[in-house]
Amino acid sequence: MDLFNSALGKNITFLRPAFFIISGFIGIPNINYYYAFLFFVYIISVLANTAVMAAIYLDHNLRTPKYIAVFNLALVDLLGNSAMVPKVLDIFLFNHPHISYNDCLTFLFFCYVFLSMQALNLVALSYDRVMAIVYPLHYQLKVTHKLMFSLIASFWVFVIIVVLIATGLLTRLSFCESVVIKSFFCDHGQIYRLACNDFTPSDITAWILPALILWLPLTIVLLSYLIIGYALAKVATVRERMKGFKTCTAHLSLVAIYFLPILITFALRANIEPNARIINLSLTSVFPPMLNPIIYVLQTREIKESLKKLKGRITTHYKNSKVKFKK
Repeated sequence: MDLFNSALGKNITFLRPAFFIISGFIGIPNINYYYAFLFFVYIISVLANTAVMAAIYLDHNLRTPKYIAVFNLALVDLLGNSAMVPKVLDIFLFNHPHISYNDCLTFLFFCYVFLSMQALNLVALSYDRVMAIVYPLHYQLKVTHKLMFSLIASFWVFVIIVVLIATGLLTRLSFCESVVIKSFFCDHGQIYRLACNDFTPSDITAWILPALILWLPLTIVLLSYLIIGYALAKVATVRERMKGFKTCTAHLSLVAIYFLPILITFALRANIEPNARIINLSLTSVFPPMLNPIIYVLQTREIKESLKKLKGRITTHYKNSKVKFKK
């Protein structure tokens, strides 16, 4: 963060608090049950995403460009929930609402990076579906390992730079009065509005950031499905159309799970009650990482078969170890 400070006015002194206070929910009885529920969701997320990653890594048949994107999605989901949920539980379940200035900005950076990568992963998967349906005969030429690795790497670089700029601009703010963040984590919008100096750059960033990491990916995904729909409409038989559409159901489910709650929150923006906003945003943050691997396991035959093989290997290894131990 010192890079941003040295680049913009060395003689300016900024008032930075020793800590921020995360307020969380207000006036809800027995809220600890909700945090226990988040912990349960987190455990399922860790197990499910680890299982999908292990299946893709160990099964050579799944080392295709499509499953590179699926592996990255599972990795991002695992890291995203691990960055957010344990810290949220520490803050509220164990009553540690005070978080230091630097820790808060670090918390914000990682949460936004992983949440943003979820949307961009859906773009990578939508590209894969477009190529598979529009150019089925040339799919292997158009969707290569190198291209998919390059696409995902460029998304990571893009997201890290954009979120780093947004986080760096927060270090240019002074905090003279309240340090209470009315959210469940170090929320960018809640932080910069607490500043007592000009926060125009951060305010502009707050409009640009969703456009780049939310609305643009959503627009690309919707356009990709218009192309897919047009391509399927030209297919001769209804059976072939349904077969082609069926290959998109897992991806469409992920798109709906990720974008719909966010769209509802943005649509209600000013009218949504603070506690309802926190519940919606927290569930939006932790639920997709739990559901994504489950959806892919249920709707993707290759992963189901791979997990069955993996389970068989583990069971066989366990039985053999048991026999050797008895001998």
